[in-house]
Amino acid sequence: MRQFLILILISISICSCTKSPTILVKTNGEQVQISDSIEKNKELEDFISPYRERIQEEMSAVLSYTPKAMFKSDAQLNTPLGNMMSDAVLEMANPIFEKRTGHKIDVVILNYGGIRSGINAGEVTTRTAYNIMPFENEVAVAELASEELKALVNYLVKNKVAHPIAGLQITLNAKGLLKEVKVNGEHIQNKSYYVATSDYLIKGGDHMEFFKKSKSVHSLDYKLRNLFIDYFKKKDTIAPKQDNRFTKLEN
Repeated sequence: MRQFLILILISISICSCTKSPTILVKTNGEQVQISDSIEKNKELEDFISPYRERIQEEMSAVLSYTPKAMFKSDAQLNTPLGNMMSDAVLEMANPIFEKRTGHKIDVVILNYGGIRSGINAGEVTTRTAYNIMPFENEVAVAELASEELKALVNYLVKNKVAHPIAGLQITLNAKGLLKEVKVNGEHIQNKSYYVATSDYLIKGGDHMEFFKKSKSVHSLDYKLRNLFIDYFKKKDTIAPKQDNRFTKLEN
């Protein structure tokens, strides 16, 4: 009998120590408007302020000057802004690629959608580079066979959008069909071509599937944004123009 009572007491003790599981039955929330009316945390503000001022100073640093505003919508097939961007890639990336591989970059292509801002007339700053290229994309160079290069050209002809290009001269007839294409003044030959682009496009981004058939890919470990910053520093004045790298005949 005594053992029976002990077992009952132990059972009661165990049951009393077992907690019921917590079940969420209700949640409450409210919308907090973020505005200047919210009092600043002085301690936090004092900590952040020096860093903010330093970043603002770096972003506002004047690197170059442009007499005229440039936007990606300035023209249909090639624009001063896009031409400047592709020419910058060719000028800044080619020496690096040639030193590492012994080959020269033949063509540059970036994507129209990747241009996220224009450049206003006046001072060109570090912030300008961040505005036009806010992503972390890097320069990559793809080795393309002549057939894949032709596929690249066909992509441009089909889209008829001002993707930034350099090294190519594409002429459409009045109906918008391909009339002639040259690479640095020569017709496409049966050989490899080295095409500089972004690591995003190299993976087939923006439906550029031809890059997936690259013979080889060379990463330059050079962010496009940093490349543009270096290019701006190198140029006292930036004044690119719309030219004949991608044109359509009237008649």
